[in-house]
Amino acid sequence: MRRALLVGIDDYPRSPLKGCINDAKRMEEVFSKHENEDTNFSCKLLTSDNTHVTRGRLKENIKKLFNHNDNDTTLLYFSGHGATTEAGSYLVTQDAQPNDLGVSLMEIVALANNSKAKEVIIILDCCHAGDAGNSIDLGERKVILREGVSILAASTESQYSMEKGGYGVFTSILYDAMQGSAADVRGKIVLSSLYYYADTQLNAWQQRPVFKSHVSQMISLRNCEPKIPLLILRKLPVYFEGTKSGLQLSTNYISQSDLMKIMKHLQMYYANGLLKLPEGNTLEETAKNKKVCTLTPLGEYYKKLAISNNL
Repeated sequence: MRRALLVGIDDYPRSPLKGCINDAKRMEEVFSKHENEDTNFSCKLLTSDNTHVTRGRLKENIKKLFNHNDNDTTLLYFSGHGATTEAGSYLVTQDAQPNDLGVSLMEIVALANNSKAKEVIIILDCCHAGDAGNSIDLGERKVILREGVSILAASTESQYSMEKGGYGVFTSILYDAMQGSAADVRGKIVLSSLYYYADTQLNAWQQRPVFKSHVSQMISLRNCEPKIPLLILRKLPVYFEGTKSGLQLSTNYISQSDLMKIMKHLQMYYANGLLKLPEGNTLEETAKNKKVCTLTPLGEYYKKLAISNNL
C-alpha cells in the first residue's frame, strides 16, 4: 500500500496564507487515484481548517508516515510557510515561536533516510524548500540521501515560494503535470518528469524548482491514459523488424484496408514523436510518393522496450 501525508497550513497567527489548504486538497485529488479511478496512494490530509497543525502534531504524523514496513512507497507533501535560520531550515507550524519555528528539514530527511519504506518522496511548496537534504560539514554544503529517497522543492534554499489565484504557483504546475501533462507515451508520470515540467514552466527570473534524488529506478507516481495504446506501441518491432528503422510506404497503405490500419498506427507514432517523415511530407504524401518513414531515437527507445517486454 502506497501512503501519502498531505499537509496544508493557511491559518498562521501571523502572515496567514490563502492557497495551502487548496494545494493539499488538489494533491489528494491527483495522488489518491490514477486517471482511470484505480486506487493509487492512500492519502491523509492534515490541514489547518480541520486541526491545529502544531510542531508536535506535524512531527508525529511524519513519523507515522515514514514508519512504513512493507517495502513500498511513502510520500510527504507540505504547503505552508518555510523559514531558514543559521541552524537550518524549517516547515513552519501554527504554534511557531521565534526560537522554535516548527519541524526541521534536517530531521525530516533523517527520518526519511531511516525509513524502511523502499521509496520515500518529499514534495515541498514553501519558502527555502531547496534546503531540504542539505547538511553542513565543516562549512561545505552537501546533500546526503540514502538510496530510495527523493526531494522535489518549489524553490532554492534562498528563495520564496509564491501564491497566485488561491493556490501555490508550484503546486498549480504539479497539478497540471499530474493530470497528464507530464505523462510519457505510456501514460506514466515519474518524479523527474514533474521536475522537468516545473523547470520549463518557471523561467530564470522566477522561483526555481530543485530536484534531489538517490534512486536506482524511477517509479510511476500516477498512471494516465497512454498517448498510444500499449497494444499498438508493442507493434513497433513488428512494423520495424530486426535492425530496420525505416518502413517503405506505398499507395497500398491508403487504399487497402489491412494496410490502412497500419497507417493509423503510424499516424499515432508520428503525432507523439516516434516517427520521422521525409522533410515537407505528410504521412499520406510519403505513401503516395513511395518514400520511407523512419523511427526517431524516441521511437527506437520504445521499440527496444517492446522487444524486452517492458511495455
